[in-house]
Amino acid sequence: MDKQTPDTPNALAPAILLAAAGLGVLGEILFLPGILGANLFLWTASVVAALLALSRFSGKPLRGEGRWVIAPALLFAACVAWRSSPFLQAIDTAAVLGLLAVAAFRMRSGVVRVGAVSEYLWLAALALISGVIGVADLAFRRMNWGILGSKFGGGRLLLAARAVALALPLVVVFGLLLASADAIFADSLGSAVYFDLSGGVLHVVRVAWWTWVAAGFLYSVLVQEPKPLPEVAPPQGVRLGPIEVATVLGAVDLLFLAFVVFQIRYLFGGAGHVEVTAGLTYAEYAREGFFELVAVAALVIPLLLGVHWLLRDSSPVLRTAFRLASAALLALLFVIIASALQRMRVYVDEFGLTQLRFYSTAFMFWLAAVCLLLGITLLRERRRQFGFAALAAGTVGVFALNAINPDAFIVRTNVDRAASRNFDAAYAASLSPDATPTLVAALPRLAEADACVVGNALLDSAPDDDGWRTWNLGRQEAREATAGLGSRLPHGCPRP
Repeated sequence: MDKQTPDTPNALAPAILLAAAGLGVLGEILFLPGILGANLFLWTASVVAALLALSRFSGKPLRGEGRWVIAPALLFAACVAWRSSPFLQAIDTAAVLGLLAVAAFRMRSGVVRVGAVSEYLWLAALALISGVIGVADLAFRRMNWGILGSKFGGGRLLLAARAVALALPLVVVFGLLLASADAIFADSLGSAVYFDLSGGVLHVVRVAWWTWVAAGFLYSVLVQEPKPLPEVAPPQGVRLGPIEVATVLGAVDLLFLAFVVFQIRYLFGGAGHVEVTAGLTYAEYAREGFFELVAVAALVIPLLLGVHWLLRDSSPVLRTAFRLASAALLALLFVIIASALQRMRVYVDEFGLTQLRFYSTAFMFWLAAVCLLLGITLLRERRRQFGFAALAAGTVGVFALNAINPDAFIVRTNVDRAASRNFDAAYAASLSPDATPTLVAALPRLAEADACVVGNALLDSAPDDDGWRTWNLGRQEAREATAGLGSRLPHGCPRP
């Protein structure tokens, strides 16, 4: 029998499972408080450290371009400890997961810079599938339990562990049901068992969850071989020629052109013209059309990618027809995007800035950048570069959101317009601790009643001290900003 080396699956499987179990326990320790902060970065960094150690142990070096994606993933994990806005933390967490999914199958080999959008979606789907099946594949197919058992008393310990694993769930389930059926039995069982059974089960479930996630990632990188995206060519009968391309895109171009003409006439023509013609206030007109325009802008991207995929051949006539029609469509689309942003500006001027309006506007700017990249790559016959360009634009955009600090930006915008418009003090005070230092600094500029509402709300909602696991810079700055705030409020403020 050949001697196993560290790079054989049976040798690597127990190492991955052992590392994943340790990461599972660490995950339960770090995330037990239920609040995000430094814990996400610490756990992500620990997973990366385990990956590097296992890579060295198994002799499988990380030479693919995916290893460079780890850096922005760690950056966004750190951003969760930078900003305290739950919405922004959710975006950062999604960015971490998305980048790790893309990196998982490109860390040992392959490139990230070039790839169709479908390839990135394929990699994300593979990462999800591998994360789900990774533990099962390692434990039941790649793990040599016979050899492991022979090293511990001829397998008796393994048999005992398996017996306990089979009996324990049955005892727990039937015990909980019987305790629910008889209060006296429940009391007797409770006096005999000196720990919180439901709490203990919950701890085990959470440890198992983090173990499963870590094992799935390590399995995807070190064990699972990437499967190339299946070649999917459109049937010959649905391919498009010059006439179809000119008709399809030309019709959409004409529709967009008609809309642009109306936009110039109505939206850019003044509030009075809109109110007389449409029967709406200018702000209502701006609000009602924004999200529809966002949907239009988002649908143009798959439309152009789909038409390009369906092109019949590479003849100059067909390519020229596609380029001309696509260039016209993108040019009109930028006018529509400008119209959507103008609508949002009008609405914000009238009613103020909120999180929904801010993030919708930010998404529109990202769409504009993606459409520009689409034009640069698609019209130059470099469609495979568009996926990475859009991913890079999203990465830069998410970091820009963290740098801007949306909640503080919302406060600054609404305070600046407070001199001529109403200031929603209750909404401003409901924002995350990221906005607290800006709100405290703006109190002297607010009306006394608004300053009292904001100040008292900030004192009531001042964040508690963070432990080392949940430390967050935004909450730390909020605590420092509200220290001694009560003595700085206007004298006429009623105390809660």
